[in-house]
Amino acid sequence: MAEEEIKEEEQEESAAEKDSKKKLPFLKWIIMAVVIVILGAAGFGGWWYYRTHSTEPPEEEVEQTVQVKTAIWPIESIIVNLLDNNGERYLKITIQLEISNEDCISELDTLKPEIMDGLLDLLSSKKYNEIVGFEGKQRLRDEIAIRLNNYLDKGQITKVYFTEFIIQ
Repeated sequence: MAEEEIKEEEQEESAAEKDSKKKLPFLKWIIMAVVIVILGAAGFGGWWYYRTHSTEPPEEEVEQTVQVKTAIWPIESIIVNLLDNNGERYLKITIQLEISNEDCISELDTLKPEIMDGLLDLLSSKKYNEIVGFEGKQRLRDEIAIRLNNYLDKGQITKVYFTEFIIQ
């Protein structure tokens, strides 16, 4: 009887091993399917995250930078006596004006006599000490822009360039 019990136990163990061997390939397929689903979900989640949290703003929110076209209006050389030293010192200056739009050129052309008169008055009222050095030239640029902007209706002078500046 003991032998029969041992044989029965061996048969039960071999049957259990056969069942576990049959379940083992099925279990491998289940584990592989779960791993594939997890990897697919992680890939989709990563794609979704980077798509919604990209560093570039959406196209609708991108600010369009508008470049304003400016124009340059040249003024021929002007020679004026400075106010100090009994008129012994003079200033020779050539100016170019940067204007806010090209429509302003025709307005400047028609106002050229008034503009030249205003410049002559402004420049001849200056003393040597007022226009020498960097700060003096910068103040003079600002004063020219302010004075000439008073004449204009269509645009404005944005910068004043000195292409020649001689004091003697």
